[in-house]
Amino acid sequence: MWFLFALLTTLSWGAADLFYKKGSDSNDPYSHLKIVIMVGLVMGIHATAYMLIKGLSFDPFDLVKYLPVSALYILSMTIGYIGLRYIELSIASPVQNSSGALTAILLFIFFPQDLSALDIAGVIVVTTGVIGLAILEKKQQTEALKMANVQIEKKYQIGVLAITFPILYAIFDGLGTFADGIYLDEMKLIGEDAALIAYEYTFLICAAAAYLYLRHKNVDFRLFKERDKGLAAVLETTGQFFYVFAMSGKAIIAAPMIASYSIVSVILSRLFLKEILSRNHYLVIAWVLFGILILGISDAL
Repeated sequence: MWFLFALLTTLSWGAADLFYKKGSDSNDPYSHLKIVIMVGLVMGIHATAYMLIKGLSFDPFDLVKYLPVSALYILSMTIGYIGLRYIELSIASPVQNSSGALTAILLFIFFPQDLSALDIAGVIVVTTGVIGLAILEKKQQTEALKMANVQIEKKYQIGVLAITFPILYAIFDGLGTFADGIYLDEMKLIGEDAALIAYEYTFLICAAAAYLYLRHKNVDFRLFKERDKGLAAVLETTGQFFYVFAMSGKAIIAAPMIASYSIVSVILSRLFLKEILSRNHYLVIAWVLFGILILGISDAL
Protein backbone atom coordinates (compact mmCIF):
# COMPACT_ATOMS: atom_id res chain seq x y z
CA MET A 1 0.00 0.00 0.00
CA TRP A 2 2.95 2.35 0.43
CA PHE A 3 3.05 2.97 -3.33
CA LEU A 4 -0.59 4.11 -3.46
CA PHE A 5 -0.08 6.41 -0.47
CA ALA A 6 3.09 7.84 -2.05
CA LEU A 7 1.27 8.43 -5.33
CA LEU A 8 -1.61 10.24 -3.61
CA THR A 9 0.89 12.36 -1.68
CA THR A 10 2.66 13.25 -4.92
CA LEU A 11 -0.55 14.38 -6.60
CA SER A 12 -1.78 16.33 -3.57
CA TRP A 13 1.46 18.20 -2.94
CA GLY A 14 1.97 18.88 -6.63
CA ALA A 15 -1.42 20.58 -6.78
CA ALA A 16 -0.73 22.41 -3.51
CA ASP A 17 2.39 23.97 -5.05
CA LEU A 18 0.26 25.62 -7.72
CA PHE A 19 -1.90 27.40 -5.14
CA TYR A 20 1.15 28.27 -3.02
CA LYS A 21 2.51 30.13 -6.02
CA LYS A 22 -0.81 31.81 -6.79
CA GLY A 23 -1.16 32.82 -3.17
CA SER A 24 2.35 34.28 -2.87
CA ASP A 25 2.74 38.03 -3.18
CA SER A 26 6.13 39.58 -3.91
CA ASN A 27 4.84 42.91 -2.61
CA ASP A 28 3.73 41.48 0.73
CA PRO A 29 6.63 40.84 3.14
CA TYR A 30 4.28 38.82 5.35
CA SER A 31 2.90 36.57 2.61
CA HIS A 32 4.81 33.53 3.88
CA LEU A 33 3.45 33.96 7.40
CA LYS A 34 -0.09 34.15 6.07
CA ILE A 35 0.47 30.82 4.31
CA VAL A 36 1.81 29.34 7.56
CA ILE A 37 -1.36 30.50 9.32
CA MET A 38 -3.64 28.93 6.72
CA VAL A 39 -1.75 25.63 6.63
CA GLY A 40 -1.54 25.40 10.42
CA LEU A 41 -5.24 26.18 10.81
CA VAL A 42 -6.33 23.52 8.32
CA MET A 43 -3.94 20.97 9.83
CA GLY A 44 -5.22 21.69 13.33
CA ILE A 45 -8.82 21.21 12.20
CA HIS A 46 -7.88 17.99 10.43
CA ALA A 47 -5.98 16.60 13.43
CA THR A 48 -8.96 17.24 15.71
CA ALA A 49 -11.46 15.73 13.28
CA TYR A 50 -9.19 12.73 12.68
CA MET A 51 -8.96 12.02 16.40
CA LEU A 52 -12.71 12.32 16.93
CA ILE A 53 -13.62 10.17 13.92
CA LYS A 54 -11.15 7.41 14.79
CA GLY A 55 -11.70 7.68 18.54
CA LEU A 56 -8.04 8.34 19.26
CA SER A 57 -6.51 9.90 22.34
CA PHE A 58 -3.67 12.40 22.06
CA ASP A 59 -0.59 12.30 24.25
CA PRO A 60 0.95 15.81 24.46
CA PHE A 61 4.35 14.18 24.92
CA ASP A 62 4.13 13.08 21.27
CA LEU A 63 4.58 16.76 20.36
CA VAL A 64 7.95 16.69 22.09
CA LYS A 65 8.92 13.25 20.82
CA TYR A 66 8.20 14.17 17.20
CA LEU A 67 9.46 17.77 17.48
CA PRO A 68 12.80 17.22 15.67
CA VAL A 69 10.92 16.01 12.59
CA SER A 70 8.19 18.65 12.83
CA ALA A 71 10.71 21.47 13.29
CA LEU A 72 12.73 20.49 10.22
CA TYR A 73 9.61 20.20 8.07
CA ILE A 74 8.02 23.46 9.21
CA LEU A 75 11.30 25.35 8.83
CA SER A 76 11.81 24.02 5.31
CA MET A 77 8.24 24.83 4.31
CA THR A 78 8.44 28.39 5.64
CA ILE A 79 11.68 28.94 3.72
CA GLY A 80 9.94 27.57 0.64
CA TYR A 81 7.01 29.97 1.08
CA ILE A 82 9.42 32.90 1.22
CA GLY A 83 11.24 31.72 -1.89
CA LEU A 84 8.07 31.40 -3.96
CA ARG A 85 7.76 35.19 -3.90
CA TYR A 86 10.95 35.56 -5.90
CA ILE A 87 11.42 32.56 -8.17
CA GLU A 88 9.46 30.57 -10.75
CA LEU A 89 7.53 27.64 -9.31
CA SER A 90 8.86 25.52 -12.17
CA ILE A 91 12.41 26.19 -10.94
CA ALA A 92 11.81 26.28 -7.19
CA SER A 93 9.86 23.02 -7.00
CA PRO A 94 12.38 20.73 -8.75
CA VAL A 95 15.31 22.24 -6.84
CA GLN A 96 13.46 21.85 -3.55
CA ASN A 97 12.52 18.29 -4.26
CA SER A 98 16.03 17.13 -4.94
CA SER A 99 15.73 16.56 -1.17
CA GLY A 100 14.36 13.11 -2.00
CA ALA A 101 17.77 12.08 -3.31
CA LEU A 102 19.43 13.34 -0.12
CA THR A 103 16.98 11.35 1.99
CA ALA A 104 17.46 8.12 0.02
CA ILE A 105 21.25 8.43 0.27
CA LEU A 106 21.18 9.06 4.03
CA LEU A 107 18.79 6.16 4.67
CA PHE A 108 20.90 3.82 2.54
CA ILE A 109 24.12 4.85 4.36
CA PHE A 110 22.76 4.55 7.90
CA PHE A 111 20.19 1.78 7.32
CA PRO A 112 21.42 -0.48 4.49
CA GLN A 113 18.63 -2.52 2.93
CA ASP A 114 18.26 -5.29 0.38
CA LEU A 115 16.51 -3.64 -2.55
CA SER A 116 15.36 -5.35 -5.71
CA ALA A 117 16.78 -4.40 -9.10
CA LEU A 118 13.44 -2.76 -9.98
CA ASP A 119 13.48 -0.71 -6.76
CA ILE A 120 16.98 0.56 -7.46
CA ALA A 121 16.19 1.28 -11.11
CA GLY A 122 13.01 3.14 -10.21
CA VAL A 123 14.73 5.31 -7.58
CA ILE A 124 17.57 6.15 -9.98
CA VAL A 125 15.20 7.05 -12.82
CA VAL A 126 12.97 9.24 -10.64
CA THR A 127 15.85 10.96 -8.86
CA THR A 128 17.82 11.71 -12.02
CA GLY A 129 14.65 13.01 -13.61
CA VAL A 130 13.86 15.42 -10.77
CA ILE A 131 17.45 16.70 -10.59
CA GLY A 132 17.61 16.89 -14.39
CA LEU A 133 14.45 18.95 -14.43
CA ALA A 134 15.93 21.40 -11.94
CA ILE A 135 19.05 21.82 -14.09
CA LEU A 136 17.00 22.15 -17.27
CA GLU A 137 14.70 24.74 -15.76
CA LYS A 138 17.49 26.89 -14.38
CA LYS A 139 19.30 26.82 -17.73
CA GLN A 140 16.39 27.43 -20.07
CA GLN A 141 13.81 29.51 -18.25
CA THR A 142 15.32 32.99 -18.58
CA GLU A 143 16.36 32.34 -22.19
CA ALA A 144 12.88 31.11 -23.11
CA LEU A 145 11.23 34.17 -21.57
CA LYS A 146 13.56 36.51 -23.45
CA MET A 147 12.92 34.76 -26.77
CA ALA A 148 9.20 35.07 -26.22
CA ASN A 149 9.61 38.76 -25.35
CA VAL A 150 7.95 38.17 -22.01
CA GLN A 151 8.44 40.77 -19.30
CA ILE A 152 9.79 38.99 -16.24
CA GLU A 153 7.80 40.00 -13.19
CA LYS A 154 9.50 40.98 -9.96
CA LYS A 155 8.49 37.76 -8.23
CA TYR A 156 10.13 35.76 -11.04
CA GLN A 157 13.55 37.41 -10.88
CA ILE A 158 16.29 34.81 -10.49
CA GLY A 159 19.33 35.72 -8.47
CA VAL A 160 21.65 34.29 -5.86
CA LEU A 161 19.25 35.09 -3.02
CA ALA A 162 16.24 33.69 -4.87
CA ILE A 163 17.84 30.33 -5.68
CA THR A 164 19.15 30.09 -2.10
CA PHE A 165 15.64 29.56 -0.73
CA PRO A 166 14.86 26.31 -2.61
CA ILE A 167 18.37 25.00 -1.87
CA LEU A 168 17.89 25.59 1.86
CA TYR A 169 14.46 23.98 1.58
CA ALA A 170 16.01 20.90 -0.02
CA ILE A 171 18.56 20.55 2.79
CA PHE A 172 16.12 20.93 5.70
CA ASP A 173 13.38 18.90 4.02
CA GLY A 174 15.85 16.13 3.17
CA LEU A 175 16.98 15.98 6.80
CA GLY A 176 13.36 16.04 7.97
CA THR A 177 12.38 13.19 5.67
CA PHE A 178 15.45 11.23 6.79
CA ALA A 179 14.39 11.72 10.40
CA ASP A 180 10.86 10.69 9.47
CA GLY A 181 12.19 7.52 7.89
CA ILE A 182 13.91 6.71 11.20
CA TYR A 183 10.82 7.53 13.30
CA LEU A 184 8.22 5.78 11.14
CA ASP A 185 10.03 3.01 9.29
CA GLU A 186 13.48 2.07 10.52
CA MET A 187 13.10 2.33 14.31
CA LYS A 188 9.32 2.67 14.71
CA LEU A 189 9.72 5.37 17.37
CA ILE A 190 6.17 6.60 16.90
CA GLY A 191 2.99 5.37 15.26
CA GLU A 192 1.56 6.84 12.06
CA ASP A 193 -1.50 8.33 13.77
CA ALA A 194 0.52 9.86 16.60
CA ALA A 195 3.06 11.31 14.16
CA LEU A 196 0.36 12.83 11.97
CA ILE A 197 -1.47 14.44 14.89
CA ALA A 198 1.73 15.65 16.57
CA TYR A 199 2.96 17.30 13.37
CA GLU A 200 -0.35 18.96 12.58
CA TYR A 201 -0.78 20.34 16.10
CA THR A 202 2.81 21.62 16.05
CA PHE A 203 2.01 23.43 12.82
CA LEU A 204 -1.13 24.83 14.46
CA ILE A 205 0.98 26.23 17.31
CA CYS A 206 3.30 27.87 14.76
CA ALA A 207 0.26 29.28 12.96
CA ALA A 208 -1.03 30.80 16.19
CA ALA A 209 2.39 32.38 16.85
CA ALA A 210 2.48 33.78 13.30
CA TYR A 211 -1.03 35.20 13.70
CA LEU A 212 -0.13 36.92 16.98
CA TYR A 213 2.96 38.37 15.31
CA LEU A 214 0.87 39.81 12.47
CA ARG A 215 -1.55 41.29 14.98
CA HIS A 216 1.38 42.84 16.84
CA LYS A 217 2.57 44.37 13.57
CA ASN A 218 -0.97 45.56 12.74
CA VAL A 219 -0.88 43.59 9.50
CA ASP A 220 -4.25 43.06 7.84
CA PHE A 221 -5.16 39.37 7.58
CA ARG A 222 -8.62 38.30 6.43
CA LEU A 223 -9.08 34.57 6.69
CA PHE A 224 -11.92 34.15 4.21
CA LYS A 225 -10.24 36.25 1.52
CA GLU A 226 -7.17 33.99 1.35
CA ARG A 227 -8.73 31.56 -1.13
CA ASP A 228 -5.54 30.37 -2.86
CA LYS A 229 -3.68 29.97 0.42
CA GLY A 230 -6.65 28.05 1.82
CA LEU A 231 -6.76 25.64 -1.13
CA ALA A 232 -3.01 25.12 -0.83
CA ALA A 233 -3.45 24.36 2.88
CA VAL A 234 -6.18 21.78 2.19
CA LEU A 235 -4.08 20.03 -0.46
CA GLU A 236 -0.97 20.19 1.78
CA THR A 237 -2.89 18.57 4.63
CA THR A 238 -4.33 15.92 2.31
CA GLY A 239 -0.84 15.04 1.16
CA GLN A 240 0.45 14.96 4.72
CA PHE A 241 -2.23 12.46 5.67
CA PHE A 242 -1.10 10.01 2.98
CA TYR A 243 2.57 10.83 3.49
CA VAL A 244 2.99 9.37 6.97
CA PHE A 245 1.58 6.03 5.81
CA ALA A 246 3.80 6.01 2.71
CA MET A 247 6.91 6.67 4.81
CA SER A 248 6.01 3.98 7.33
CA GLY A 249 5.96 1.41 4.54
CA LYS A 250 9.16 1.78 2.54
CA ALA A 251 10.77 5.12 3.31
CA ILE A 252 13.97 4.69 1.28
CA ILE A 253 11.91 4.33 -1.93
CA ALA A 254 8.87 6.43 -1.01
CA ALA A 255 10.97 9.55 -0.30
CA PRO A 256 12.45 10.02 -3.81
CA MET A 257 9.14 9.05 -5.41
CA ILE A 258 7.21 11.65 -3.40
CA ALA A 259 9.88 14.20 -4.29
CA SER A 260 8.75 13.84 -7.91
CA TYR A 261 5.64 15.88 -7.09
CA SER A 262 7.61 18.68 -8.72
CA ILE A 263 6.57 17.11 -12.02
CA VAL A 264 2.91 17.70 -11.14
CA SER A 265 3.80 21.23 -10.06
CA VAL A 266 5.55 21.97 -13.34
CA ILE A 267 2.67 20.67 -15.46
CA LEU A 268 0.09 22.67 -13.51
CA SER A 269 2.23 25.81 -13.53
CA ARG A 270 2.35 25.61 -17.33
CA LEU A 271 -1.40 25.08 -17.60
CA PHE A 272 -2.57 27.70 -15.11
CA LEU A 273 0.34 30.13 -14.66
CA LYS A 274 1.31 30.12 -18.35
CA GLU A 275 4.91 29.20 -17.64
CA ILE A 276 6.77 27.84 -20.66
CA LEU A 277 7.16 24.07 -21.25
CA SER A 278 9.62 22.88 -23.89
CA ARG A 279 10.03 19.52 -25.58
CA ASN A 280 12.89 18.70 -23.20
CA HIS A 281 10.57 19.31 -20.27
CA TYR A 282 8.13 16.78 -21.67
CA LEU A 283 10.94 14.26 -22.12
CA VAL A 284 12.05 14.65 -18.51
CA ILE A 285 8.46 14.38 -17.28
CA ALA A 286 8.02 11.16 -19.29
CA TRP A 287 11.28 9.86 -17.81
CA VAL A 288 10.10 10.47 -14.23
CA LEU A 289 6.69 8.91 -14.95
CA PHE A 290 8.55 5.88 -16.32
CA GLY A 291 10.45 5.65 -13.03
CA ILE A 292 7.22 5.82 -11.05
CA LEU A 293 5.81 3.05 -13.24
CA ILE A 294 8.85 0.89 -12.44
CA LEU A 295 8.30 1.42 -8.70
CA GLY A 296 4.63 0.56 -9.11
CA ILE A 297 5.47 -2.68 -10.88
CA SER A 298 8.05 -3.51 -8.20
CA ASP A 299 5.49 -2.94 -5.45
CA ALA A 300 2.95 -5.16 -7.20
CA LEU A 301 5.36 -8.10 -7.57
